Amino acid sequence: MPKADVLRLGPEDLCDCLSLDRQALGGLWSKEQWQRELIEPQRPVVGLRDSEGVLLALASAWLVVDELHITAVAVHPDHRRLGLARRVLEALLRLASQAGAERATLEVSSANAPAIALYASLGFKDVAVRRAYYRNGEDALIQLRKI
Repeated sequence: MPKADVLRLGPEDLCDCLSLDRQALGGLWSKEQWQRELIEPQRPVVGLRDSEGVLLALASAWLVVDELHITAVAVHPDHRRLGLARRVLEALLRLASQAGAERATLEVSSANAPAIALYASLGFKDVAVRRAYYRNGEDALIQLRKI
């Protein structure tokens, strides 16, 4: 895959975000939630498209004062393990730094080893655990890193 730029997504990307969410995350958010994420300036969403314009990866977050809270990371199932999640996360962290954020947080399932490894490689560290946080009973690891 050629090196494409990671771009800020907006309301015009709603259908693509919904589609990728369904394929990669099993429908994490509703149409209304994605609309809010894509409209509000303090909820940045970045994405990476292929040469045909297909959205392959995205990362979203909330900027709250000096903290970036990463809310979703999705990569199309056919394009995993190619570094796309890292690219959208790095872009999101750069955007947060430019906005004055000093730290980033996220929640990840304790059973999601690939995501945990990615976040560790980006400097995230466990700071807390939410027991039985997810619908399936898995714990959520709360992770933090300085920006």
